[in-house]
Amino acid sequence: MTHTTTALRTALLAALTLLAASPAPAHALPGRHAPGNHLYLTVTRGTGADAAGGTLLLCDPPRGHARADRACAELDAAGGDLDRLPGRDTYCPMVHAPVTARARGLWEGHRVAYTRTFPNRCVLGARTGAVFAFSEDGPSGPGGPDRPGPDARPLPGRR
Repeated sequence: MTHTTTALRTALLAALTLLAASPAPAHALPGRHAPGNHLYLTVTRGTGADAAGGTLLLCDPPRGHARADRACAELDAAGGDLDRLPGRDTYCPMVHAPVTARARGLWEGHRVAYTRTFPNRCVLGARTGAVFAFSEDGPSGPGGPDRPGPDARPLPGRR
């Protein structure tokens, strides 16, 4: 029994020595956030949290998102507050197909934790601009608020 205890102590001591000798990450921040403005964005059907995938929007420089330049500019204008994003004047169908948008990350040194459910993808796009338009088709699918199509139409007199 003494031999087994000694062997376990030796193995544990070796593991702790290796752990202590390994270099620390260059940017060790609380919550394991990378430096700079960044958000991990997801859009899911319904109100559930089971996101199949999302994207990491990086803004220093803008990348990782189909419309990174525009999304970062809109976030910058809103001070990183997703509730203050500029809306768009569009008609959206009155179809109940809820989607939940989530953003987690860091903006100007402040943690961002945003979760909102919208009646459908068209309304999501109209209220959040380019931020959740991380696929080529945008948040409302093909022909979303960024492009003419059946889901969203500009208000009369506006083009």
